[in-house]
Amino acid sequence: MTRIRIARRASLEILRAEASEELAVVIEERLRHGEDPWSFMQELPSVDELVIRFLRAEAVVDDPGSMPPHVQEYRILRQIALEHPDLTRTVWRLIGDDEAPEEPVSR
Repeated sequence: MTRIRIARRASLEILRAEASEELAVVIEERLRHGEDPWSFMQELPSVDELVIRFLRAEAVVDDPGSMPPHVQEYRILRQIALEHPDLTRTVWRLIGDDEAPEEPVSR
């Protein structure tokens, strides 16, 4: 069976701080290039969405060829929700399920 491991490089608070700094840099760059914040702020990811992207990029999938890409993506995002319950609602929203569970997903 394929195994997915999410790297535990930092606490969620640190990951959120890093994501917040990253977003601030992106916003500053776009403002320096003369873009109107009203036109681009809605298209930027939230801090939690950016944290999930960081974690997804660092996910290690053993035997990646055994699953279709959409199944692998679902399993990686689900594993992130399991390991970081505070991100559960955002994970489910990214998966496309607007009916996210009220309580964090249990292990």
